[in-house]
Amino acid sequence: AAQAADVLVPTVTDRIDRGVLAQAGPRLKLIANFGTGVDNVDLATARNRGITVTNTPGVLTEDTADMTMALILAVPRRLAEGTALLKDPRRSWNGWSPTWMLGHRIYGKRLGIIGMGRIGLAVARRARAFGLQIHYHNRRRLSEEIEQEVEATYWDSLDQMLARMDIISVNCPHTPATYHLLSARRLKLLKPTAYIVNTARGEVIDENELARMIETNAIAGAGLDVFENEPAINPKLLASDSVVALPHMGSATLEGRIDMGEKVIINIKTFLDGHSPPDRVHPAMF
Repeated sequence: AAQAADVLVPTVTDRIDRGVLAQAGPRLKLIANFGTGVDNVDLATARNRGITVTNTPGVLTEDTADMTMALILAVPRRLAEGTALLKDPRRSWNGWSPTWMLGHRIYGKRLGIIGMGRIGLAVARRARAFGLQIHYHNRRRLSEEIEQEVEATYWDSLDQMLARMDIISVNCPHTPATYHLLSARRLKLLKPTAYIVNTARGEVIDENELARMIETNAIAGAGLDVFENEPAINPKLLASDSVVALPHMGSATLEGRIDMGEKVIINIKTFLDGHSPPDRVHPAMF
């Protein structure tokens, strides 16, 4: 299809790599990605071939932040585990008791956000309303005004932040620099009572090491909407009651998908009209 195309409209699960671009004809001048992340596109090869790449930023911020907050609540409070118990005909519930399904309070806990872009900041605003203490690590420190708005503490050292947090929220894109940012070494810095939530990209976490730590109770649990080798998932994660696993649905709202489609159309029309599209991706951004 790429051989005769003027424009490609891939989703984030379509790999537009060097091989695909090598097969593209000379007419291909625009890749209008249906998604915010562009780790599915070989940006360097596209640039070298003079192909413009666009994405759909901004419109998924609130939806993804909502899902992140839902997981921040669901994992410590064992919501999925409780629902599964009631729906399992092989298990019985005999009513309330003071020690039944004990989870952990999130109010007053330390939330460490990795990646304080649009989504990370939206998560911070939600989490602050729930009484969490906001901490963050980012490539660049936010302005004093924004830090004061969400009462956020900046950590230049990711290692030091990880060792102090009760909950970690991964909200950074997947790039060569963030691949396994949460490596085996860094995961071991977490407290045994800590939780990890990831609604960004699975490749940011060493999934095998995370699964091992979950299995051995080296950390308290995880809420995962993304996985390193989607759609394959480490079976140890699925086997654990301490993990809430979702099928990459953080941005899955009807409103969000409509907004994404409209952005794709605007980017294509603007480009074909001879102008620079509003959501042009520059490799340095990622």
